[in-house]
Amino acid sequence: RPETRPLESSMHTRPRSIHLIDTRRLSYETQGDGQVIDLTDDLARELASSEVSGGVVTIFVTGTTAGVTIMEHEPGLDDDMQTFMERVAPRDVPYQHNVLNSDDNGHSHTRAMLMGPSLVVPLAEGRPMLGTWQRVVLVDFDSRPRVREVVLQIMGE
Repeated sequence: RPETRPLESSMHTRPRSIHLIDTRRLSYETQGDGQVIDLTDDLARELASSEVSGGVVTIFVTGTTAGVTIMEHEPGLDDDMQTFMERVAPRDVPYQHNVLNSDDNGHSHTRAMLMGPSLVVPLAEGRPMLGTWQRVVLVDFDSRPRVREVVLQIMGE
């Protein structure tokens, strides 16, 4: 069994660090209908310009018909995600949201609930700690075009 030991001894004291919170907003014009937008390069650019070099970044999309996730962003997987969402939250079934609100996007809300509006990514040296194929994406499930706001909250030292 491998030996484990702490990265730093609890006997040593570290100098006090300054904790920073840097909040940024990004806007995207979207077409809806499951459109996938790769946020990774914009995220990296925002992190590089922040005073926070190590910590975490929370990525949050405002609104209730879009979500964010990490995936390998390539056409085949984009199609697979669309197929999956159509199976679990089909567009053409009755939704009480549509009935009560005279709307057509009950499936959009349901899909967004499944994906979720936020995620947290660790960062080091001002860069997101993503794997080779990992991309941070925004998925707009709505039935019409929107302007989406993505909030980045960068926290750390």
